[in-house]
Amino acid sequence: MFVTCRNYHFVILATLSVCCLLPVVAHSEVTTGQLSIGRDASAEDIERWDIDIGPDGDGLPAGNGTAKKGKPIYEAKCTSCHGPRGRKDRDKLAGLSGTSQRKTIGTYWPYATTLFDYIRRAMPPTEPGSLTDDEVYALTAYILNLNAIIKTNKKMNARTLPKVRMPGRDRFVPDDRRGGPEIR
Repeated sequence: MFVTCRNYHFVILATLSVCCLLPVVAHSEVTTGQLSIGRDASAEDIERWDIDIGPDGDGLPAGNGTAKKGKPIYEAKCTSCHGPRGRKDRDKLAGLSGTSQRKTIGTYWPYATTLFDYIRRAMPPTEPGSLTDDEVYALTAYILNLNAIIKTNKKMNARTLPKVRMPGRDRFVPDDRRGGPEIR
């Protein structure tokens, strides 16, 4: 039987499609109950991920750091994305000048504890969660110093960080509605 070039491509494509779909169809039976994927989270798993920090500092770990200690860490782990002084175009961290309307940590963020929480969870993007608590305090202090919010030698820790008054704090209004449906 002679197959034309056009039909030949169709036959190849149809054969490949069937071969690729067979495993899916074979395993697509309807299951009931548990999916048997993964495992239940242990208390240790939950504790490792339960690291949120409140605006009042609730949840801040032990440790401390200053802007002076944070500068070399920032230079090693942050400048490629944020620039040498935190002012790289797309990933701006610093900028308190009244002429800039860009949302930076110094002009927009309401709480310094949020900065600590974000750095601790997400930075650096190639190794999130890899920084020690002292490194996170030092980076937080350095970024606050870049924004002229704290002095270079001001020590940041669980006691002092929540007391930092962010310039953007008054731009936010807490949603304390009660008694109706919660809107998120």
